[in-house]
Amino acid sequence: MEPTDGIVESARRLADDVLFPGALEVDASELVPLERLDALAGAGLYGLAGPREAGGLGADLGTFSGVMEALAGGCLTTAFVWAQHHGAVRTLAAAAPSALRSEWLGPLCNGERRAGAAFAGLRRPGPPVLTARPADGGYELEGSAPWVTGWGRIDVVHVAARTDDGRVVWSLLDATASPTLAVEPLRLAALDASGTVTLRFSGQRVPEARVTLVEEVQAWRTRDAAGLRPNASHALGVAGRALALIGGSSLDAELAACRSSLDAAAPAGLPAARAWASELAVRAASLLVVAGGGRSVLRSSHAQRLAREAMFLLVFGQTAEIRTEQLTRLAPPAA
Repeated sequence: MEPTDGIVESARRLADDVLFPGALEVDASELVPLERLDALAGAGLYGLAGPREAGGLGADLGTFSGVMEALAGGCLTTAFVWAQHHGAVRTLAAAAPSALRSEWLGPLCNGERRAGAAFAGLRRPGPPVLTARPADGGYELEGSAPWVTGWGRIDVVHVAARTDDGRVVWSLLDATASPTLAVEPLRLAALDASGTVTLRFSGQRVPEARVTLVEEVQAWRTRDAAGLRPNASHALGVAGRALALIGGSSLDAELAACRSSLDAAAPAGLPAARAWASELAVRAASLLVVAGGGRSVLRSSHAQRLAREAMFLLVFGQTAEIRTEQLTRLAPPAA
């Protein structure tokens, strides 16, 4: 799964020259500065997952994962906001009605319009937290969408809601509060400038023209299980930046081995590889803290930022399978 072109190297230069020097500033901001995201758009990276005929880069999985790792090592907050964009691009490119694709795919690929994602509730056990009921000319949404990132920096949200008959309705909604769409900001110990919120829907109408896909929930679960690889790149990026700041350690070889494990893993093996990556990020950041001594806990230190980000990545995108693997790695059963 090797990258096929120079996109990853360009992303590394952008991370080193633009994102990393300002990462502490972003970390202390109320919201990720717009110029950081504009830099990614200027490099064409909002179209990373998009088809070339729509202005995208047509990146393969290896390239996509490599870019995500590079950007996460530069500034995880900026990378995390940007990362939410690509699910909408992929769905529009692959399955959306032609009119919706024609209107939105090009502007999303060139970064003129930017998307967030609201599907974390699909992973929660029990009754759906966000439901979609058929209504005249579309659907009506009721419930909540936890962990929606990029609010204040996105134009639309790609929302997933469950129907009574076991399907998932995906729709592209304007990222604007209204009487039927309430926004509850969340304060985070890390990535607080990511604009992460909970959305609460109360009779929110979704016209059929904004529905990108309707699929069986099991089809989504299969796709979700097979698509865990790119998100692990966040942890690899944080670990890699911490190790680069240390200047060499025995963890360097482990980072390369973990990356190879992720690249080679089949869907059944991805939870264990993801758990390894997030735990490695914690150890790498902890090593940087220890190496830096007391100055590591100053807010001017990258060590404390990376340590908080590594903690965040323990639970980001966590499934039940990943959690089980993490608990085993962090607290192996007694002999």
